[in-house]
Order: sequence, then C-alpha cells, then structure tokens
Amino acid sequence: MQRRILLGAALGLGAAALGGARPGRAAGDPVDLLLVLAVDVSRSVDEDEAVLQRQGYQAGLTDPEVLAAIAGGMIGAIGVAYVEWSGAEFQQLVVPWTRIASRADAEAWAAALGRAPRASYGWTSISAALDYSCQLLAAAPWEAVRRVIDISGDGVNNSGPPVEEARDRAVAAGITINGLPILNDRPTFGQLVPQPLDAYFRESVIGGNGAFLIAVEDFASFATALRRKLILEIAGLPAAAGAG
Repeated sequence: MQRRILLGAALGLGAAALGGARPGRAAGDPVDLLLVLAVDVSRSVDEDEAVLQRQGYQAGLTDPEVLAAIAGGMIGAIGVAYVEWSGAEFQQLVVPWTRIASRADAEAWAAALGRAPRASYGWTSISAALDYSCQLLAAAPWEAVRRVIDISGDGVNNSGPPVEEARDRAVAAGITINGLPILNDRPTFGQLVPQPLDAYFRESVIGGNGAFLIAVEDFASFATALRRKLILEIAGLPAAAGAG
C-alpha cells in the first residue's frame, strides 16, 4: 500500500479540507498549545466505533468547558491538527492545522471533520503515528510553548519500528505524548497481549513533561473521557489530575 505521508497537506491542503478557508491567523501569531489529535482507524475499529470517535472529537472541541479552557490561556488560542492512522504505511492528515480561538472556530473545525471521508486499514503502528505527528508539529504554522500529541488507540504496536523508540524521539524534541487507550473487546482479534492496554500505554507510549493517560472502557464512553482529557491538556493541569 502506498505510504500516505501527507506533510505537504499540513500547510498546502488546508484550504480544501476546510471548504476553501485558510486557518485564520496573522503571520507569526502564537498559540498556547499545538495539539495533534492522532486517532486509530485500524481494522479493529469498525464503522460504528469510528463514528463514535469522530463524534467524540466534534463534541469535545465544541464543549463549553473545553472552549473555556482555551479562552483561559495566556493567548486564548490553540492550534489543532487531526490525524487518522493505522499500520506503518498509513497516516493521513484529515483536518489540517486550524487555529481555534472561539466557538465559531471550533464549530467550523467540527464541521470540517464531519465532511471528511474515512479510511480504515489493517495493522496498528503507534510508532509511525508518533513519528508522523512529530513531523506535523515541526511544520506547524504557529509557535507554541507546549506541543502535545494526543494518541488514542485500541491495540498495541504491531507494525513498524518499536514504539518506545518513537516515543523517546518525541520526548527528546520537547513534545509531550498523552494517551487515550480504548479497552475494546477485540483489539487484537483473539491474539494474546502481554499486559493490559492501559499499562502498555503507560509504560511504552506516553512520555514527556506532564504526560498522562485516561483509559476508556469502550467506544460508547469515548466522548466523556475525551472531553476530560482535552480540558486537562489545554489547561496544562498536572498529570496526576488526569491519571487513569
């Protein structure tokens, strides 16, 4: 399968994904936080579960408490990029870097996500998703004090390089990785896993200053957990407050 590393889209295809509108910004405008939302669409995530994930992110970014957390920052704006990923061969920028500083910004972002087509592929490469997210952060159009990758998934790394190596590269670059492990009933299609997924994320995936995870019991509870996680990430609250 052709590798879909779409870094050019991070800066050049934003207008198409947002219906012709470039992310609103003046040259050099900073943001409080650069946040990559990296979302698992491997084959263990069926169509209904994929819909629940996207609806969770749409609801989360437009939630009044999340918007209040954004407004409460020193600048009152964050930059968000939405990525879907599966195996080592597939990472796709679904909604490019968007500056969110108001409800209107958040609603436009949520609408863009709702319009975007969805793809699903086989394996699970958290390592490739982290490397791709780091490249997006390097290409972001704004400066920020904090840079975070928010990675959700329902399985362990089974494609591409070891996830610990990718995590360590990100942390060395000053990036924080937070986790949203989804304790799905069939993440590995019957294959035995070495440890519970939340423990795996804690030991092998998350890292960096203030890193934390919130475990999700199933896809039905995804939106509630995500909302809590976004508030903690955007407000920059201590990791202990979000430990799950």
